[in-house]
Amino acid sequence: MREKQKEFRFTQFLQRELDLIDLPLLMLVIILSTLGFVTLFSAGSDFPWRISGQARNYAVACVVMFIFANIPPRYLQKCAVPVFVAGVFLLAATLVFGITVKGATRWIGFGPFRVQPSEIMKLGLPLFLAWYFTLRRDIISNWDWLISGLILAIPILLILKQPDLGTAILVGIAGFTVIFLAGIPWQWMATLGVSAIAGLPALWMMLHDYQRLRVMTLLDPTRDPLGSGFHIIQALIAIGSGGVWGKGWMQGTQAHLDFIPERTSDFLFAVYSEEFGLIGNGFLIFIYFLLIVRSAVIAVNARDSFSKLLAGSITAIFFTYTFVNIGMVSGILPVVGVPLPFMSYGGTALVILGTCAGILMSINAQSKTKNAD
Repeated sequence: MREKQKEFRFTQFLQRELDLIDLPLLMLVIILSTLGFVTLFSAGSDFPWRISGQARNYAVACVVMFIFANIPPRYLQKCAVPVFVAGVFLLAATLVFGITVKGATRWIGFGPFRVQPSEIMKLGLPLFLAWYFTLRRDIISNWDWLISGLILAIPILLILKQPDLGTAILVGIAGFTVIFLAGIPWQWMATLGVSAIAGLPALWMMLHDYQRLRVMTLLDPTRDPLGSGFHIIQALIAIGSGGVWGKGWMQGTQAHLDFIPERTSDFLFAVYSEEFGLIGNGFLIFIYFLLIVRSAVIAVNARDSFSKLLAGSITAIFFTYTFVNIGMVSGILPVVGVPLPFMSYGGTALVILGTCAGILMSINAQSKTKNAD
């Protein structure tokens, strides 16, 4: 009798867990992760520690995803303030105690582990802004738009100090998406647009020399083919040499002859393109399109303001990551440090993406429960 009761309870537990999991979203994440690991296995054949490290990263991200799928959005709302405050504190601490790699101070060490606080803010900032606008939803005034702009500016400025322009842009887009979805008036949008255009000369002067060089290289990569233009030129050669069907897995010459820099992280798409060609690229972009559409559907169907704003921001995160990385590797955007979602090597970024997927599953489960009621 006791055995039957245990079996029944276990069956109930499994059924409850399955109800929490959004199968379309899970399948898309699995497909992207599989493609990413297969490509990284080829790209990282000379770096076996990266292959084993990425396997560990996927395992951790998977656990984190299922944990957050079990956390109702109302509990996330309660955590918004401490997560944001902790993220700002870590960003400030990074500038003082951070680990510098290749001239950028973006990591902070905790024993044998390294954490990139700016990655945390990709979720921490929209989480906090969603909490703020949910709190103020019935009494939003012009002061709230000013305050939200200040909230947006704090982490962006700290990230720019590292310096990390790419992550600052991603964090800014994730946060601004919440402000946009909260209903910012068109007058404010017009003012921001005009201010942004007018501020371009000042922004250009604020950029570091290497950041200006990246913009100039985008316009003409051949001006410095062995220096600043090397990344883009080699990536374009890899993409073009893949042809329609690709050279085949583990057969990419640009990658295995060490012509593609950062081939396991930011430029993994170039390796994928060379080995799987136009057909493979079409399939990959289609999967990303489905991921973004599925995330948007979850955002639309969310049953409360906080969930809608947070899910909408996560959708923007997925889209921006994908567009910026593929655009950067394809030579239509400047080179910035942005990973390809669920594919590029990286622990903190992968865990944050897994967290985003788990939150979407939690929001979707809440929507299904209310629909059933």
